[in-house]
Formats: sequence, structure tokens, C-alpha cells
Amino acid sequence: MQKKVLATVFCSLVGISGLLVTGCATIVGRSDQLISLNSQPSSATVTITDEKGTAVMTGTTPTTVTLKKSDGSWFGGKTYLVKVAKEGYETQTIQINHQPNGWYIAGNLIFGGLIGWFIVDPLSGAMYNLTPDQINPSLTPLKTSENKAEGQTLTIALLQDVPPELRSKMTRIK
Repeated sequence: MQKKVLATVFCSLVGISGLLVTGCATIVGRSDQLISLNSQPSSATVTITDEKGTAVMTGTTPTTVTLKKSDGSWFGGKTYLVKVAKEGYETQTIQINHQPNGWYIAGNLIFGGLIGWFIVDPLSGAMYNLTPDQINPSLTPLKTSENKAEGQTLTIALLQDVPPELRSKMTRIK
């Protein structure tokens, strides 16, 4: 009987100590995150660079990408710059930042303890969320150029930017 009680106490202590050497965000979260990329209009070129200026992804909208939340160093959260470009439109740049998530803050306060708070979660990157996790910029068309000479006006625009009801008034230049 005494051996059973000692075995139960021993197993309980091993289980509790196992919880103390892990972090809540690491148990519940992931070290990477899926980011959704879209644009208006679609088929824009997307280039993502990290905080070191290294290109980590190039593609065309719409698409998704999985980004690391941490660089693997202690409290090494990652940031990214997303450049969305399309011919005839102004290029937009959006920053993706990292921030501590609720599992890291509250979970370690209640369950994980100091080891999870200061060692395990900061090294895994699971303590962070990347924001925003959905990027959908509306690209602004470039302004048309006008050259006025002798009372006449020449306006240059992309055909897709001209309303259909005005296309019949356009003159083709050969």
C-alpha cells in the first residue's frame, strides 16, 4: 500500500515538473503563421522581405504564405515588409509586426511559470502573433499625364481605367 502511494506521488511530481519545463504558447501555438495576400485589382506582384532585407517570398495575388514568427533567438520576433505592385498602379508597402499572444501572457502567468515565460516560449516563437494576418490593399491607379498645347489636350490612360461609355469617344494613335 505504501509503495502505491509513493508511486502515485512520484508520478504526479514528474507530470507537474513536465508542465513546468514547457511554455503555454509553445504547447498551444505554432512557430509559423499563415498570411493571406490579396489585392484590388488582383494579379499584383507581391514581394515579402524580412527585417534583414532578405526576400522570403515573391508571388502574385491572390495567394497565401506561411511566415516564421521568430528568428530563433531569445525574444527574436520577426517583422516583414510586404510590397504589392502592379503596372499602372501605385506600389503599396505594408508592414507585418509581431506581438505577444494571449497564451504567452496569461497562459504562463497561470500555468507555465517562469521557465515557459523566459526560456521556452521566447525561443520557439510560438509566443508571437503576426499582424495583420490578412493583407488586401486597394491599389490606386497612377495619375494620367496631360500635355496642353494650342488648345488641345492629350490624355494617356490605360484602357481598363476608361469607363465603357467614354471608350467610343477615344481616338486611336498609330
